[in-house]
Amino acid sequence: MAIGERIRFFRNLRGMTQKKLGQAVGFSQKTADIRMAQYESGSRTPKDNLITALARVLEVSPLALQVPDIDSNLGFIHTLFAIEDLHGVKVEKNDYEVHLIFDGTKRTLDESVFTMLSAWAEQAEKYRNGEITKEQYDRWRYTFPAEDKSQRWASVPSQELSDLFVDAFK
Repeated sequence: MAIGERIRFFRNLRGMTQKKLGQAVGFSQKTADIRMAQYESGSRTPKDNLITALARVLEVSPLALQVPDIDSNLGFIHTLFAIEDLHGVKVEKNDYEVHLIFDGTKRTLDESVFTMLSAWAEQAEKYRNGEITKEQYDRWRYTFPAEDKSQRWASVPSQELSDLFVDAFK
């Protein structure tokens, strides 16, 4: 999720208008809503000092607004928080394990995402059970959806094939 979408998400969560948020971070009454609309639409990118001010007003960490760096521990956890916001994922802990729960009955989770996660779970189980090797499992993951045989995924025809169809139908 881009930074503008995160700003909009938290602004709406706090029940604020663009104008109110813009004024709270120091923009004039005349330009506050316009400036916030530019940031939320992605036509402008806020600088670090503005991100800090927005986070303070929205009562969130600046990391919650930024596109997370999944290579860092904090970026990774904020990525998971964003996935919770977008897809209704739940986290549960029992004994020594933490589980992310993607509930396919919830309308907040797009059906295709649930289908893809289900395909992943099936492949992971095959790997754990010794039905496929680590190399086969990695190939499946890194070429997804091309190597996935459990689902029917739409693929886009090549430009050459598309041009042939266009010519044939003229």
